[in-house]
Formats: sequence, C-alpha cells, structure tokens
Amino acid sequence: MAMTRVRPGLASKSFFKPLARPGRSGPALPERDSAVVDFAAYVDGLRVPTESLAEAVRLVRRKGAEPGGFVWVGLYEPDAGELERLAEVFGLHPLAVEDAIHAHQRPKLERYDGVQFLVLKTVGYVGRGSGVEAVETGEISIFCGHDFVVTVRHGAHGDLAPVRRRLEASPERLALGPAAVLHAIADRVVDDYVCVADGVQQDIDEVEVAVFSPERSNEAGRIYRLKREVIHLKRAVVPLAAPLRNLVGRRSVPSEIREYFRDVEDHVTRVREQVESCDELLTPILQAHMTQVTVDDNQDMRKISAWGAILMVPTAVAAIYGMNFKHMPELGWAASYPVVMCFMALSCLLLHRGFRRNGWL
Repeated sequence: MAMTRVRPGLASKSFFKPLARPGRSGPALPERDSAVVDFAAYVDGLRVPTESLAEAVRLVRRKGAEPGGFVWVGLYEPDAGELERLAEVFGLHPLAVEDAIHAHQRPKLERYDGVQFLVLKTVGYVGRGSGVEAVETGEISIFCGHDFVVTVRHGAHGDLAPVRRRLEASPERLALGPAAVLHAIADRVVDDYVCVADGVQQDIDEVEVAVFSPERSNEAGRIYRLKREVIHLKRAVVPLAAPLRNLVGRRSVPSEIREYFRDVEDHVTRVREQVESCDELLTPILQAHMTQVTVDDNQDMRKISAWGAILMVPTAVAAIYGMNFKHMPELGWAASYPVVMCFMALSCLLLHRGFRRNGWL
C-alpha cells in the first residue's frame, strides 16, 4: 500500500475535522468549513476516539498495531483540493479521485494498486405529497483499502450517518474490516432502490386505473414523466449487478461478507426485474391512453359532422329562397312559408334520428 505514513503537517489542518462549511446543503448536515462529515479509527470493531484524522491514521498504521484496524472517512461534496489531500494520505489513484470529484459516473467497480473503487448511484423518490413524481439521484464513491475506507457522497440522498451508527452498534461486523463497511453502504443503497421502485410501481398502478376508468382525464404528461423517472432508476440499478458479482469473487472480501454481498446482489436482481417490468408496462399504458384520446377525438368529429349535416338542410333551403329571383312560383303561394318550415323541421328530425341510430349522436 502506497503512503503508509502521514505527513507531519497534516494534523493541524482543519480539513481533517468535521466543521461547518457555508454554501453547502444536504439533509442532516450542518454548515461546515470542511467536506469531512465524520471520521474515526476502528480497532477490533470498536471506535477509538481521536482528535484528528492524522492521529486516526497513525493509530491504525503504527508499528505493532492490531491487525484489522482501519480508518473510515466520510466526505460530502468535497472540492478537488480537499480530496487530493486525502489522496496523498491514502495513496488514491488520480483517475479514481477525478471520478469521485465530478460525480457523473455509472455504477462500477475498479481496482487501483490494491485499492477498490466502487461507485454507487443513490436514488430518492418524491411523489404524491408534492403532486409531481420525480426520482432524484445522487452518487457515492467508495475507496476501500486494507486499512481505510473513504466515502465521497454527492446529492441529497444516501446519508451514511445511519449506516455508521448501525455498524458501530455491531462491533463483530466492523471487526471484519473495510469490506463490512462496503457491504453496509451497498445494502443501504439497494434498500433505497427497493423503496423507490415500489413507489414508482404504485404510481404506475394509479395511472393505469385512471387511464381505463370511465371518467377520462389527460394522463399523457404523467405517463411521460413516469417513463423518464423509470429510465433514471434503470440507469442506477441495472449496471450495479456486475460490480456486486465481482465483489463476491474478490479475495480481499472475507468469506463471511461474501454471503451478504450475494444477498445484496439478489435484491438488485429483484429490483432490476421490477424496474424493467415497469418500463415495459408504461409503454402499452401510454399507447392505450393515446388510442383512447384518438377515439374521443373521432367521436367529437363525428358529432360535429352530424350536426353540420343537420344544419345544412335549413341553410340550403334558406339560401335558395334568399336568391330573390322574380320567377320563383313558390314565392306567390300562401302556404309557402309553413310548407318550407315543416320540410326543414322534418328533414332535420329524420337526419338526427339516423345519426342517433348509427351512434354519431
């Protein structure tokens, strides 16, 4: 492992303390001067209090230190300078650091000189209460070495504080090393996938009922919106199966953790199938809705055409007798007006009855 010791000047840098930094926003996060949300050294599964990150690193890397100890550093939307300073301490590869800073990666697993770099997409579903369904995405980049874990979070979702508290309450899990942290984070992210997929499925069911209900409403905009959100969810879920499968076969992952990764992989498979079924279901729902809209439009056009044909008869008769020619024998008849009016009324009645019989009215 490159860089096995900490530079002397690092202990004094405020970068290694979870302070307030103005201008950043995130759930359950105070304003802070550093991107570091939390850090700790863990020995035998127990958190060891330290004054600074530099001290935590020295604790797990000192000569004669207990094997299995590691440092877990959590960052939220760090800038390039902050993450590069950590890269010097833990020997992080520049390409992986660049990916973690820009946070526009698809889920993947890469290995750089003994450091595993895992990218996970986080998702959150905003629906029902806001009136507009939306799948909001974020990203978590994880650097996992033999004695450290560095997590870099972007976006409003995927808060890792509950994951850290849950792991600290299970020292026997933390004693398994950084792989236990890697599994806990992946498990939390996939659990969020399950919740979001269930929410999307419920909204699709509601749209389906609305489309085929007697009371017609315009659901095209909502269907297109759900289609787009399903695509966002699909981009987060589908590529994750391969990295999880690779983790199961890694020698650096303890055998006790591999079974848990298989469980997470099974959950990902279930969510992927659910998301793909949602995607497939939305297409016929949209087609059915558009067909109904076309049928309704055709029905309206038939009604308009029928009434136009009915009104054409009195219009034609009135136009003929409005030409004011001198040699029109009907103009001199005493019964001309009532005869013409009866003829127009009877013609309109017959036409209306015929259109009603054919379903045009």
